Amino acid sequence: MKLYQWGALGLCLLLPAAALADFQYQETSQITGGSLLSMMKMMGHFSRDARRAGEPTVSTVYVQGNRMARIDPDAIQIIDLDKGTITNVDLKKHTYTEMTFEQMRQQMEIAAQKMKQQQAQAKSNAQQQPPTNVDLKFIVKVRSTGVAKQVSGLNATESILTMQMQGTDTTNGQQAAFAITNDMWLAPDIPGYQELREFQLKLAAKMGSAFTGSGLSSTMAAMQPGLGQGMSDMTKEVSKLKGFPVQQIMRMGATANGQPLPAASEAPLPDTSSGPQTPSAGDVAKQSAGSAIASRLGGFGGFGGFGHKKKTAPPPEESADAQSNSSQQNAVVLMEMQTQWTSFSSAPIDPAKFTVPAGFTARPPQLTK
Repeated sequence: MKLYQWGALGLCLLLPAAALADFQYQETSQITGGSLLSMMKMMGHFSRDARRAGEPTVSTVYVQGNRMARIDPDAIQIIDLDKGTITNVDLKKHTYTEMTFEQMRQQMEIAAQKMKQQQAQAKSNAQQQPPTNVDLKFIVKVRSTGVAKQVSGLNATESILTMQMQGTDTTNGQQAAFAITNDMWLAPDIPGYQELREFQLKLAAKMGSAFTGSGLSSTMAAMQPGLGQGMSDMTKEVSKLKGFPVQQIMRMGATANGQPLPAASEAPLPDTSSGPQTPSAGDVAKQSAGSAIASRLGGFGGFGGFGHKKKTAPPPEESADAQSNSSQQNAVVLMEMQTQWTSFSSAPIDPAKFTVPAGFTARPPQLTK
């Protein structure tokens, strides 16, 4: 399941349940900016997939009882809670794979064991190297802007969700963060939406059972002590969101000085129609080199000027506009993706939507051993 789909899943658990009926809608997603898109455009001369990177993708989602089907241009995913399976269909190769929730739990158990081994190896290496002196914490905030507009014919209000995995160098106070910002437009009520929410509540329970039962959650918490508190804060903050997201612009990137990644409505990206304006991969690599925070954040520490020496004297006071520009300069957007939900319907759904097309060949799922 894609990252933005998990985000939508979390947001959909907030409204009260009601009588159920079939529910369907269309989802249009498109990468609209960021340094990764710029690089993919430059690679478009060599790769057809890279050429298509900025094109919109339209999916149709069907929910009926304990089954959900997502139909994309090249693939279908069918989740059946009664059977306990997730089926992925490749429309190009005319093949499909089916994985059970139990197999998923086993894969998470293997991942937990590997993480424990890596943690033991890291501790062994740490004894031979000086400490990094970097503290990590997870910061999640939700705020309502009070702005309203119509989206897909529905009245919607704006809320902004920011998430940061922030590292602080305890020797000099430098900060760097890998960050996600979700600029969301929420509609208070959509007929038939309760069916989707009820399904996602059940799916979240099954996925949560597989995750916690594997030991992966406790292993991750041991490796990153701040993760548990971060998840608790996320639950509290997300509970502030009221409604169903009908449009969102998600940004992923990195920031400096403890600042969140600016939201799309508050800091639009520069026009790149005449060429990429964001840092190249080489620039990013140069800025990241040698930064202790970068190493703890998986190499993201150098974005937006991270890894430089801390200034010994404070800068002169800036105007509000200058501070806004400074905030943007201290952030790098790796990817900006816009998603919009339309064509909501409670009409009866053909059960064939939840089955593998005839003539497709079954393939075993790729399982780690």
